[in-house]
Amino acid sequence: MADIVLNVEVREQTGTGATRSVRRSGKVPGVLYGGAKDPVAIAVPANEFRKALYTGKLLGHLVTLKYGEETQPVIAKAIDMHPVTDEPWHFDLYRVDEHQQIKISVPVHFTNHDASPGIKRGGTLNVVRHDVELSCPADAIPEELVFDLAGLDIGDTIRISNFTLPKGVEPTVDRDFVIATVAGTSAQAAADAAAEGDEAASDEA
Repeated sequence: MADIVLNVEVREQTGTGATRSVRRSGKVPGVLYGGAKDPVAIAVPANEFRKALYTGKLLGHLVTLKYGEETQPVIAKAIDMHPVTDEPWHFDLYRVDEHQQIKISVPVHFTNHDASPGIKRGGTLNVVRHDVELSCPADAIPEELVFDLAGLDIGDTIRISNFTLPKGVEPTVDRDFVIATVAGTSAQAAADAAAEGDEAASDEA
């Protein structure tokens, strides 16, 4: 089960005025969707919500919603922040079964930039996808997809097939799509061509 537990209360009233009242009382308003049940307006104490948010394991992860003695596994899919104060302003939770197969976007990160010959020679890592939508069990969502850039040279392409995904996890797109490439500048390409020409001339000599 999820590490984060959100204690919620049901909001009897909705609308702009009611939502403002919830915020003034020190709570963050939200809505619970999904499953065979109707949407429910809820609220979470702001300090509890901030604490959960700052763990980095709230958005896009399995969370336990608690209402009295009742509990419900949910996925936090959207969190709106206030544009000025950057405080949590509204959130959306979706009901799921703990082992249900769901679709969710997971961030992609890259390591060992300094160990990439292409980047060391002035190449650039061009990221095509900063996140990838995966189909996975709700209780086994990967934190991230990580790719080691060691050994990559200019012209190399990183595809989804280059990642080792956990058991039961697969991309929702049924093709070997590109995640990133190591590209060189025109000046670097010219320098490489000149170097190859020098090597060829040396071999002929």
